[in-house]
Amino acid sequence: MRVLLIGAGGVGTAFTRIAARRDFFERMIVADYDESRAVSAVETLAMAGEGARPDGRFAAARVDASDEAAVTALLERERCDVLVNATDPRFVMPLYRAALAAGAHYLDMAMSLSRPHPERPYEECGVKLGDEQFALADEWEKSGRIALVGMGVEPGLSDVFARYAADELFDTIEEVGIRDGANLTVEGYDFAPSFSIWTTIEECLNPPVIYEKGRGWFTTPPFSEPEVFEFPEGIGPVECVNVEHEEVLLIPRWVKADRVTFKYGLGEDFINTLKVLHQVGLDRTDPVTVRSSDGPVQVSPRDVVAAGLPDPARLGDRMRGKTCAGTWVKGTKDGKPREVYLYHVVDNEWSMKEYGSQAVVWQTAVNPVVALELVADGSWTGKGVLGPEAFAPKPFLDLLTAYGSPWGLRED
Repeated sequence: MRVLLIGAGGVGTAFTRIAARRDFFERMIVADYDESRAVSAVETLAMAGEGARPDGRFAAARVDASDEAAVTALLERERCDVLVNATDPRFVMPLYRAALAAGAHYLDMAMSLSRPHPERPYEECGVKLGDEQFALADEWEKSGRIALVGMGVEPGLSDVFARYAADELFDTIEEVGIRDGANLTVEGYDFAPSFSIWTTIEECLNPPVIYEKGRGWFTTPPFSEPEVFEFPEGIGPVECVNVEHEEVLLIPRWVKADRVTFKYGLGEDFINTLKVLHQVGLDRTDPVTVRSSDGPVQVSPRDVVAAGLPDPARLGDRMRGKTCAGTWVKGTKDGKPREVYLYHVVDNEWSMKEYGSQAVVWQTAVNPVVALELVADGSWTGKGVLGPEAFAPKPFLDLLTAYGSPWGLRED
């Protein structure tokens, strides 16, 4: 398998360090708009630790993720079998179309962007996450290639958990609820997101989506329905709120459930900061004109916020604690009520020691590597636009454990 990885930020770099320990691919081109980041990702593969084999399989390149023609040309020139998208969601569609044009498989960790309903944003869906991708489902089906969408940790592993619960643990499912929480702290910063602030603003300030059988998808106000959820392995209770996320749009397509939700443990301070950013317009993506020493320039307010905050990929040495991604499922088995929480916990101290990557980006990156290996060895096959829950879950969970990162199940 020949891989084109686009995006050499925190997740992309962690992806290379995890993949360097595996032998399912023969070549990986690491590409970024900033070629120095791609070069750095390749050159620092020594940090991948014991078992890494940076044996000439990796190379760096420059490409603009928004330039569909350039990405297609790079795929064709390098004879790549798959494009892995490790950029932010703004670039999903050009990369998605480039892979289709080049006859390559496609894998991403976040889906095409949503747009709120113009009149009833907190009641009805407008353009949903992934709608633009699913609109091309027929073309992907005809291509015979897989477009594996939402294959990170959340979405991604959380969706695999949902399918596993449906296949192995339940006869009927009342609710699938993704619950994400952490006890991570960052020394020296009052506000330092552990993941891309651009993506965090997008998913936290957009209207959250809920799915209910008989009603379909609908929206609520941001940060609605707070609940305290008890997270495992010492993380403890964290208040979680509704947030827009891909699982709610993916799981109902392949898993029978009466209700699907996503709730994120953000914390009061984090929520208040996001609200202030929204109130003063700093969450906007449309450019505004500002003065500079070289005359008026146009900048996106959200990009300014991102530029003013520390790079999440470089916070690992200052971070302490654990992050947990998981899927809570309520339903029945053999006529009796049942509740379980399937989860995956990563300790930042462990991920930094083993891979030189902080916990949140490492946890996001390990799952697409596992999925790619399953596609490469033929364990996961198919064609068209598919979510993680479209595939058999047990090979994935077994291989994730073999990677040295086991998952857990708590019976509630």
